[in-house]
Amino acid sequence: MEYFLLLAGFFCMLFGIVGSLLPALPGLPVSWLGLLLLYFIPEIPVNYWVLGVTLLVVVVISILDYIIPGKGTKYFGGSKYGVWGTNIGLVIGLFFPPLGFVIGPFLGAFLGELIYANDGNRALKAAFGSFLGLLASTFIKVVVSLVLLFVFFFVFFANWEVWF
Repeated sequence: MEYFLLLAGFFCMLFGIVGSLLPALPGLPVSWLGLLLLYFIPEIPVNYWVLGVTLLVVVVISILDYIIPGKGTKYFGGSKYGVWGTNIGLVIGLFFPPLGFVIGPFLGAFLGELIYANDGNRALKAAFGSFLGLLASTFIKVVVSLVLLFVFFFVFFANWEVWF
């Protein structure tokens, strides 16, 4: 049973990294699930601090994943219409994988700004900010999933005697 939990946890970690790169896949929660599965092995002592802190980080980053593209739009001069367009495009884009998650916020910000200001240059700038925000949030998710993988390996090797 221990080997099953170990392999399932490791595959969750790998899926979490891929899910952090690909839109609409729950990468970070699956990575955290992999860490949790490792702690389900009876011989490995549970560290509630590690589980609690990593869960908090995963929840915060998962929420920020929906906020950062809108902030990017706002930073590049977008109005409330551009931010709302980004958020609506983000949700609609979830239904059109794999590129909908990337194109949706961009088009949403662009259309929102066109409705607000009827200025194509401003709309394009706000849409570019949305795209940069999406790239930033993806980068953050990948880094956090790699940190979770590091924690997984650290716990595994710290309990090396369990396996041999």
